[in-house]
Amino acid sequence: MLEMKAIGKYIVIDPVKENQIKTEGGLILGEQQREDIRYRQATVVAVGADVGGIVPEDAIYYDRSSGFNIELNNKEYKVIKEFDVVIVL
Repeated sequence: MLEMKAIGKYIVIDPVKENQIKTEGGLILGEQQREDIRYRQATVVAVGADVGGIVPEDAIYYDRSSGFNIELNNKEYKVIKEFDVVIVL
């Protein structure tokens, strides 16, 4: 298995899958259709050398519209900037 290293102020995260919700009208909304929640939870996989206060295995909340996806070993991760993290649990 390859080890990932983030560069600079980038953070590699593993987003937590959001639960589907059912609307009053009976529609089932998946995680992409949920506009009521701006922030998503994730687990930190790797952090760049210029990131402070965040370490691998931290649980965080980040802006859902930030970053980009990357696939490694048939698993999808997301790469975001330190600036996009709003809470470290």
